[in-house]
Amino acid sequence: MGKHVVIIGAGAGGASAAAEAKRTDPSLSIAMIEQRSEVSVAA
Repeated sequence: MGKHVVIIGAGAGGASAAAEAKRTDPSLSIAMIEQRSEVSVAA
């Protein structure tokens, strides 16, 4: 069974942490939890 990562907050910091974790170990299973129904996006 692989490793699982849970990231609290789906803003820019959470997305950056998820991307870095996946680059470091592509086999990770990542879940992001956000309080609001929309995920923050930036241009």
